[in-house]
Amino acid sequence: MDKLLTLSGTQIAAMIREGKISSRQAVETHIEHSKKINPWINAIVAERYEKALDEADRADTFLKENGPEKCPPFHGVPCSIKECFSLAGMPQTSGLVARKGFIAKKDATAVRRLRRAGCIPIGVTNVSELCMWMESRNNVYGVTNNCYDLRCIVGGSSGGEGAIVSSGASPFGLGSDVGGSIRMPAFFNGVFGHKPTGGLVPNSGQMPMAEGRVAFYCTTGPLCRKAEDLMPLLKIMAGPDGHDPECAAMEIGDPGKVDLSKIKVLSVPENRAVRVNHELVVAQKMAADALEKVCTSVKHRTVNKLKYSLPIWSSMLKNHQQTEFGVQLGQGVRIPVFWELFKWALRASDHTLPALGLALLEKFPSPVERFVKMGRELRHELIELIGTDGVMLYPSYSKPAPRHLEPLLLYDNWVYTAIINAMGFPATQVPLGLSKKGLPMGVQVVGTPGNDHLTIAVAMELEKSLGGWVVPKLAEKLSA
Repeated sequence: MDKLLTLSGTQIAAMIREGKISSRQAVETHIEHSKKINPWINAIVAERYEKALDEADRADTFLKENGPEKCPPFHGVPCSIKECFSLAGMPQTSGLVARKGFIAKKDATAVRRLRRAGCIPIGVTNVSELCMWMESRNNVYGVTNNCYDLRCIVGGSSGGEGAIVSSGASPFGLGSDVGGSIRMPAFFNGVFGHKPTGGLVPNSGQMPMAEGRVAFYCTTGPLCRKAEDLMPLLKIMAGPDGHDPECAAMEIGDPGKVDLSKIKVLSVPENRAVRVNHELVVAQKMAADALEKVCTSVKHRTVNKLKYSLPIWSSMLKNHQQTEFGVQLGQGVRIPVFWELFKWALRASDHTLPALGLALLEKFPSPVERFVKMGRELRHELIELIGTDGVMLYPSYSKPAPRHLEPLLLYDNWVYTAIINAMGFPATQVPLGLSKKGLPMGVQVVGTPGNDHLTIAVAMELEKSLGGWVVPKLAEKLSA
């Protein structure tokens, strides 16, 4: 592949500032690769290639006239944006047919901050319907395919981001995560993804917008092909914006100043409810062994309450949810779920089966208070176990990327990421090579609140020792 398609955004920005390449060259190279690979994977669902090239030309002019000292950190670097974020002039349907044709008039907070930092969006990427399923498939844009195996899913709801970053057509992208929507796509596509501490980055400008305390569980963060981009992007996006009431000012540490020899590692291989694929167990053990060479200690154990991850996550969200999902699907009026299921059977519904299933299930009674209490107890236990100077290794999913539609049968396997949202913890998904079938493997590095810099520092160490992102063969072939 062209070297530019394998570099971090930080490296590309440095080359632009040093005059080794132009912003136009960087943006054009990624756009041309996107044109080749996107017909295969359907990751970018609406492009802004000409506008991006114009912005690149303006970036080059600015650099020439003002010098590198005046340039922001990611001056002239291409990126991609999840379609549920408002990006001025681009569609923002969130995969909902009723919003087809809706065009955003202004940038979401995170998008605006990225653009002020010099990033140039080349397009918006696919999602699951209203961002509430683990496969990026909807009736507006269709389905997104995995670069490593087109028969496999890319995850959701930031699946288009995971796929386009993995393909090499974008060095990094913007995602959001309420149950694993950054980390699962990063895992299935073999790249890095960071779910920040709850409340660190504002969610403003998304559709749907997380309401009330749910905004603490929902987080906005980056997906990157190289770990060194994670913290710079996080710092750019972090901080209150006056619109997201759950977002607070927090001090962010520096991964570069982390002394790994003082870090304690807790490796939890499973939740005792959903079995983890043997290859992933071995990969997590490999990561633990690599960290044992540089960290103060590595311990392996299970945590009993993680067995109840699904009811804890769903109860904690339901306890704070203001607008039912079925009402969101109907844009303010609850959809007639049974009628829509009948229409779906006739292939006449505007909605996907997972969305209808969620709208149906939310009406069933559940012992919310019991599991909210258990969630608080689990959070306290994990904080004690991990500590302020430690991280936890934990599976990102039960197996490498499943085939399309298979998650309908694996309805609870995504709880490995979801429970971390309910805890409000930061977590970084780290790629760990490929399985025997050539699919990405990985692990979550989880920290206690405010320790985003620790999880990212450990991710950077694992990238250095174990290799990180592996370029998909399809991407290599199409770029040759």
